Amino acid sequence: MATPVKVHGPPLSTAVSRVLACLIEKDVQFQLIPVNMSKGEHKSPDFLKIQPFGQVPAFQDESTSLFESRAICRYVCQKYAEKGNKGLYGSNPLAKASIDQWLEAEGQSFNPPSSVLVFQLAFAPRMKIKQDQSLINQNHDKLAKALEVYEKRLGESRFLAGDEFSLADLSHLPNTHYLVNATDRGELFTSKKNVGRWWAEISSRDSWKKVVDMQKHSS
Repeated sequence: MATPVKVHGPPLSTAVSRVLACLIEKDVQFQLIPVNMSKGEHKSPDFLKIQPFGQVPAFQDESTSLFESRAICRYVCQKYAEKGNKGLYGSNPLAKASIDQWLEAEGQSFNPPSSVLVFQLAFAPRMKIKQDQSLINQNHDKLAKALEVYEKRLGESRFLAGDEFSLADLSHLPNTHYLVNATDRGELFTSKKNVGRWWAEISSRDSWKKVVDMQKHSS
């Protein structure tokens, strides 16, 4: 029996949920190890040994330790290539490059404004932190601009990197989930014909439903 990989961090974290969705898609057994961030457990010496920046997730596969959710997802797809969804990270150099370019777009153009909006609109009120309206407006505009590019792309293909669901799409699930379901900015996605169709399809995957279920059951 293979030892399950370990994911350290709360499923409510967008970066942790990205890794969990990937592991479920790939049918890789995992153990979720809670990290109480309000108590500063992510800054403890033991945790810093596996995640030197003191952020979540930290990931362990036997003697291998990794951090950064997108790097972890790529590793999982390549190490466990024959398990679960075999096409998640492409099956040839061109498919991989296409997925990588949209993963880069997610990291550079989508994640920065969407993360600010998720924090300001979904998390700040829960944490009793004052919202910064100018920051919200600025990042709303940046995200809207990025999504115009997505709308055009998704008019040409079913998914971002082609006609198959891939890591490129999966990587957008965590932030979009919060924006659509926990803020008043859902129309950024749902009002666009192609982006709305794409979001409805990727968010209804069993792997993501399982992650959302884990989020609901975590404190």
